[in-house]
Amino acid sequence: MGFPFRFRFPVIIMAIVVVLIRRVSLVQGDIGTATSYNPPYTPTKCHGNRQDQFPPGNLFVSVNEGLWDNGASCGRRYRLKCLSGRNNRPCKEGTIDVVVVDFCSRRPCPSTMVLSNDAFAAVSHSPKAKINIEYIQV
Repeated sequence: MGFPFRFRFPVIIMAIVVVLIRRVSLVQGDIGTATSYNPPYTPTKCHGNRQDQFPPGNLFVSVNEGLWDNGASCGRRYRLKCLSGRNNRPCKEGTIDVVVVDFCSRRPCPSTMVLSNDAFAAVSHSPKAKINIEYIQV
């Protein structure tokens, strides 16, 4: 005989919701763009010519006006990953943690974050590309 319709309907809806939740990737951070910049990396707006401002592995960034926060962003750490780009599959898998050491020197800034060459190489196969990133403050 089976269940009456009023009992089957909620079960069917719940099954559909579970399938959809598993397929949807929720964004955990903000979305922006990233480019790279070349040395010299000093002087910076955060700590001038101090070499100890640069983290091990040279995973650091300059940020645009939206993230600069009147200099309060100096030393902030962000976790970021490459999402996409114009070139065919520019992204590497995984995430990296970067430290803010500077304010983007170009006006207008070409991207949300401008990564050191080492940081950019850690997330992208294409050294001169402009990529789309997801980032979150950690």
